[in-house]
This record gives sequence, structure tokens and C-alpha cells, in this order.
Amino acid sequence: MRHVRDTDLPLAVDRTASTGLGEQLVRQIRELVARGVLRPGDPLPSSRALAARLGISRGTVTSAWDVLAGEGYLVADRGATRITPHLEMRLDTASGMRGAADTPRARPSVSARGDDAAASPHAATRGARIPAPAASVRPGTQTPRVPVPTTSPAPPPPRPPRRSAARSELIDLRPGKSAITSLDTPAWRGAWRDAASGVATGRTLRTDLRDHLADYLRLNRGIVRSPEDILVTAGVRDGLQLALRVLGLARGRRLRVAVENPGYPALRRVVRALGHIALPVGVDEHGLVPEQLPSGRWGGAGRWDVAPAPDAIVLTPGHQYPLGGTMPVTRRMELLAWAREHGALVLEDDYDSELRHSAQPLPALGALDTARDTVVTLGSFAKVLGSSVGVGHLVAPDSLLPDLERTRAELGSPVSLIAQEALARFMDSGEFQRHTARMRRSFRRRRSLLSDVLGDLPHVSVLPMAGGAHAVLAVPDEDVAIERARRRGVLVGALAEYWTGQGRAGGERGGAAASSTEAEVDRKPGGRGGVVLGLTAPDRDVERGARVLREVLGEP
Repeated sequence: MRHVRDTDLPLAVDRTASTGLGEQLVRQIRELVARGVLRPGDPLPSSRALAARLGISRGTVTSAWDVLAGEGYLVADRGATRITPHLEMRLDTASGMRGAADTPRARPSVSARGDDAAASPHAATRGARIPAPAASVRPGTQTPRVPVPTTSPAPPPPRPPRRSAARSELIDLRPGKSAITSLDTPAWRGAWRDAASGVATGRTLRTDLRDHLADYLRLNRGIVRSPEDILVTAGVRDGLQLALRVLGLARGRRLRVAVENPGYPALRRVVRALGHIALPVGVDEHGLVPEQLPSGRWGGAGRWDVAPAPDAIVLTPGHQYPLGGTMPVTRRMELLAWAREHGALVLEDDYDSELRHSAQPLPALGALDTARDTVVTLGSFAKVLGSSVGVGHLVAPDSLLPDLERTRAELGSPVSLIAQEALARFMDSGEFQRHTARMRRSFRRRRSLLSDVLGDLPHVSVLPMAGGAHAVLAVPDEDVAIERARRRGVLVGALAEYWTGQGRAGGERGGAAASSTEAEVDRKPGGRGGVVLGLTAPDRDVERGARVLREVLGEP
């Protein structure tokens, strides 16, 4: 990293003090180094600039710099003075046991090699040091330890700390923990470089990101909307809180929001963080079960469902997270009819829609909402581009769109213009489509690898999924499996984390009158559990982790 020469360090002098001005500078530099404010390689202000700022002579500054150079704190190279690049701080424990008056000043340690002192470029100045004053210390207190710089005229490159064997072998297969390294391509770096330059100079693309998002939603998700109808978000959670904020203001009360159980914990946290009530609703192999939604009327089986209908439903119909079920068209139409009948807003997290690798994806719920009055479609590119990019989209019913736009304008957009421009350029060049295809093939390959390595284990099964960036293993005891894997250096997720409340017990019901589904019964104490694996890790880590899991899950 380049540093400017006119570094504005917090240095000051006190002309009324009993200590000299140069000595004050020396002490302050030592303290800044000890506190970590100044680090190896950091530049110091030029003697001329600092003297002018403090109103002292330049000779006072250069004398202080000479003292610090003689002690090993500073070096001068290419006309600049900086903290010694290879400065290593150690604690002088002997000085910490003495009183302050007997405490020696910090000095460079003497190497066993006898030629170090003669080789030092500042050896000639070491006799002209400004003496350090004795500090006042309260009786009975211990003198703080003094950091002592240790330097060498030509030190070897710093060696990274040695990691333990267990640490170096650690494989993190938890969902969302691995960076998408395949995105580090010249095309992606070029898109960001050009975006930064274009935004700074006003030379942006003629078509902005919303134009590309409109084409993407039309061609990939069957949603036909104009670019003006699309809001750019920082991801699904950002879009969800924006929609719930607007809906809550419109209804003037706390909302009752149905969420999948098990489901994505982060979405439940958004609901609760906004002060609304999360109502867990069971899922099966096809996703959320509409029959379990409370409706405030006769529920059948000799009981009356008095719980009012939810104001909104949050679900992942394309690829239920984490179990992976896909909601068929018949159930989607049933859900939309239910929502219109009860005045509920359907918030569709279009999760992993671009990563389906077996059969063609079904149209989004937003595509089936031809009246444009019921569905909010939320999407992001976190599983393709990584969560650090932080760009997503929102498509809403016509009646809700003006309030969403007004609220977004009032709160401001959390997505930088450079990020939007970079993604627009990436899409405009066609590299986004090619990268997505590569990611889809990678996830399919890693899922097949897991099935090949673990598929024949007794009492273990890889849940079938049509796509996505994660996998779920059904295991007899998830706690035992996770702990054994951790001891072998492999980190995996627990399916219990995706259930509301206390996980296996189903947790809070929030007034929902739904009964436990077969899947939930299976998650109760004594039933089978699950291990959740992320597929964004490199192939070698997935393969090594799968081999370890095979050994772990095969143990009695």
C-alpha cells in the first residue's frame, strides 16, 4: 500500500514542559509504536513538514529522528523516513520488574553475530541519544512492560507462524463459508476496474443493471416486467426487510408472517428483528404445505382453527432450503389462491434458481401471478458470485411498488453504484452466463462426488435435490456425526439449526394450528438427523471431506 509523505500523526509539543522538544517527539514515537498506531513500514512526516506544523526548528525534528534511528525504530530510504520495515516488538520483562527510575530505555537487542553493530547504518549516531526521563510511578504499582524493537541490518523475509497439523488440515464444508474462488477471473476483475473508472468519470454503460435484470428474469424465471419495475437490493434479506417494512406501515400493526419449518434461519431473524411474529409452517418433499396455514376457520378433523391468517408468507418454492424440495405447479396455484382469499402477500425467495442442474426450472411464483397483485420475488446472486458482492433484486405487485420505491429513496440504497455497474458489465459481456454455467457444472459434479462416496453407507442417504449449492445427508445421529467430523478436521452444518425454537422439538408454533409433518416427526428426539454440506468449497476439499465423512459415518 502506498503512503503519502505528509502523514498527519498525532504529535504535539509542550514548550512549558521540563523535557526538551526533541525528547518529547522521541517519547511520542515510541508510544505510538508500542500501541500499534505506527507499524513496520509506516512513513513518518518529513522533517520540514513536521517542523512547520509544530512551529519548531527542523533541526529539532532531525535530531529526534536520528535518536530513533539509532535505537532501531526508524530507517531512511529513498529520501523518506519510515518505521523499520522488519521491526519486531518484544517485551523487556526484566525492566518490568524494576522501578521506573531504574528502567532502561528501549533499545535494539544485540545479536549473537558480532558484525551486527558495525554493519548497522546508524551505528555512528548511537552515542548521540537524547536520554529518556524517569517516569513517575505510584508506590506499590508495577512498571508497565517496555516494548523493545529488535532489528537486523538485512533481515530475512518474515516467516508465517507455524500452524498445527490439525489447523492446517481443517476443511470447512459448512454452507456459505467457502469463497467462490472460480470468480477470480480476468473478466470479473476487468468488470470491476472498468466500473470504478466509469463511475468516476461518468462513462457508464448505456444500459444499466435493471435492464439486464429484466432480461434475466424474463428469460430465466418467466417474469415479464419492465426495468422500471425492478428494485436493486443488497440481497434477499435486504429486499425482505424493505417489503415487510412497507407492508407493516400499510397495515399499521405487527405482521403475522408464515415461514418454512425447517427453513432459512436468516429470513426468520429478519422477521423478528422488525418486530413481527414468525409463524412456522411445516414442509414436505414438495416444500411448504398450504394446508397447514392457519385460516381462522374450520380446520377439519373435528377442530376449529381460531388462529388468524398470516399477513405474509415467506418461502423458497424453487428449491426449498434446506431440504431441497421443489413445489409443483398445482401446489403453487393452490398457494396463490389461498393468499388472494386471505389477503396475504407471498414473498418468494427465488433461491438457487439459476443453479438447477437436473431438468428445467419451473417458472417463478411471480410468473404465475399474472394479476401482479400477490407475489414479491426476491433474488440475489450470492451463490454464484459470492456473498461479498451483495447485489440482488426485488419485483413487487403494482400496488406495492410506489411505496417500496419511496421507502428505498428515503432510506437510501445500500448497493454501491460501482457494484451495480460491475455486474451490469459482467452481464453485458456474456461472462455472467458463462460463469453461471461453470458453477452449475461444478455443483453437479460435487454432488455426484458426495453420492458416489457416501451413497452406499448403511443408515445414511444423500437427499435428492434438483440443484443448488448445498447437500443434506440424512444420518442416524447428527450430533455424534458432526462432533466426530470436527475431531477429524471437517466442519459441517447441523440440520437442527434450520428448525425454529428448539430444533428437534419443533419449537414455537406462534399460534399456527398446523400439525407436525412427517419430516418434523423425523426430527424429534430419537429420530434421524441431518448434516448440511456446502458445495462452494474446491473439489479437493469436498472430496477429502467426503472421505472423512465416510469413515466417520461408518463407525459404529
